[in-house]
Amino acid sequence: MVSALGFQYIDAGTSGGIWGLAEGYSLMVGGDKAAVDRIQPIIETLAPAKNQGWGHMGPSGSGHFVKMIHNGIEYGLMQAYAEGFEVMKAKSEFNLDLAQISEVWRYGSVVRSWLLDLTARALAEDQELSAIKGYVADSGEGRWTVAEAIDLDVPAPVDHALPDDALRQPPG
Repeated sequence: MVSALGFQYIDAGTSGGIWGLAEGYSLMVGGDKAAVDRIQPIIETLAPAKNQGWGHMGPSGSGHFVKMIHNGIEYGLMQAYAEGFEVMKAKSEFNLDLAQISEVWRYGSVVRSWLLDLTARALAEDQELSAIKGYVADSGEGRWTVAEAIDLDVPAPVDHALPDDALRQPPG
């Protein structure tokens, strides 16, 4: 094993996407505590703040695992926003301004989030979201989150929208 040679594995899941540089990002670090402690100054330099936006999740592999679950949650939140806005759009007799609604929700609402900020920006440009496809290619994280929930016997109905055969298909 490489550990006999003095090597230790550290993994880090990162969230922030293409806006990470401007908006900040989070680091979910896995690995032996001593190894993580050794590189902590590097992590603190990369993180949004010395004591914020990063954490040691546990042993090697846990950083990526936590990031995978993060993505499953993110996809569930996006699905909820999409469904809610679609219902409001369908209520044609109210002629609702979805961009205005998203802006109202961004301040003081319990559903405010960075995802809602991005939704509001998109709706301000095009209420029909005509340049956006109604689906996203499967990258695996949402499906893997559901598979993990099944393996651990933890209910995760928010991800019920996956096709019945999604757990049997490889990502991509």
